[in-house]
Amino acid sequence: MKAIKSIRGMHDILPESIHVWQHLEATLREVVEAYGYHEVRMPIVESTELFKRSIGDVTDIVEKEMYTFDDRNGDSLSLRPEGTASCVRAGIQHGLLHNQVQRLWYLGPMFRHERPQKGRYRQFHQVGVEVFGLPGPDVDAEMLAMTARLWRMLGLSNVRLELNTLGTPESRQRYRDHLIAYFEQHRDALDEEAQRRLYDNPMRILDSKHPDTREVVAQAPSLMDDLDAESRAHFDGLCAHLDALGITYEHNPRLVRGLDYYTHTVFEWITEDLGAQGTVCAGGRYDGLVEQLGGRGTPAIGMAMGLERLVALLEAREDAPAAPGPDAYLIVGGDELVGPALQLADQLRGELPGLRLVQHCGGGSFKSQMKRADRLGAHYALVLGSDEHAAGTVTVKPLRSQGGEQVAVDRAALADHLRTALQERS
Repeated sequence: MKAIKSIRGMHDILPESIHVWQHLEATLREVVEAYGYHEVRMPIVESTELFKRSIGDVTDIVEKEMYTFDDRNGDSLSLRPEGTASCVRAGIQHGLLHNQVQRLWYLGPMFRHERPQKGRYRQFHQVGVEVFGLPGPDVDAEMLAMTARLWRMLGLSNVRLELNTLGTPESRQRYRDHLIAYFEQHRDALDEEAQRRLYDNPMRILDSKHPDTREVVAQAPSLMDDLDAESRAHFDGLCAHLDALGITYEHNPRLVRGLDYYTHTVFEWITEDLGAQGTVCAGGRYDGLVEQLGGRGTPAIGMAMGLERLVALLEAREDAPAAPGPDAYLIVGGDELVGPALQLADQLRGELPGLRLVQHCGGGSFKSQMKRADRLGAHYALVLGSDEHAAGTVTVKPLRSQGGEQVAVDRAALADHLRTALQERS
């Protein structure tokens, strides 16, 4: 019978690498909670209409990439391709947004049917943070400062910030008209995809990767020329805050976001260490999205970062997080001692919360059990043989060089002995 394999572009995360994911997730949680964010968890499946209304019909995501299907009731459903729309939907549905300030974050899988390549998968994982109810550039700056702090805590130094403004919908409409007029003059030099987007989403042409189109884009009008006073003041205020915080950034006037709902601030954190897939975090302000999805007008800003790309950066470091071995490995000196060993292990886990203790199962010689303990990277072997059981003791044998001498310890004192030994080792 042919073996069943995972779906293309959807990968298992195995024990050999899960510790890097756990380190990343724990650091993320520590940072966002330090800034007052609260976790929210949304469904993986949403109404297709949610993403059509938020992302826009004329986008690659909606047109080509969403996993969409009809359920048994005939309703069109989609696996979520991004998290912001779901977060806004949840906020409106549960009355979290109107006349309130909310700092929310979420983590989980997203889905897009696109060509799998390094750093880009059909099931990928994102952490997103969203702030509702604050219109000024101060919260934009705080979000970028929070992200910069995350890079420092993860030890990622080769990440740079690109920044731009998309202005208000009114200033963007003026720019859109100027952009269309310019690209019409150079239509023959545009690639097929750019020509298709010309009248529906011309700003997306600005981030084209096609060489001929990029030459045309280089001379295109700048949105800065069409900015209204409000938009310019918001952008100048953000830049002033970042300067005061000592956060280095580059103003990239060609930076746009792929989703229709962005206004004012847009940004990307980029690394050169991942080849073509260099964006590790991106976001911006979307002051009109809540109203667009049926709520009352609410200023908002958010960002998302792909965990696969951050994991790749962490794994490439010389000091990449290593999988922790067990604190102790309990060696059992015979079948008749399996019951007492189970009781001992359960007692130790109760008395020492957080203790990583593996009890040997499946029989085997003392030598083979010791080899197993060493292969797992255990710091101590706890030996419960017939002599130890009769004497009411356990032999504690250090397996790493800094552990000290082998000793016999009364079972009643074993928890305290391990606690002291592990504290000294840490």
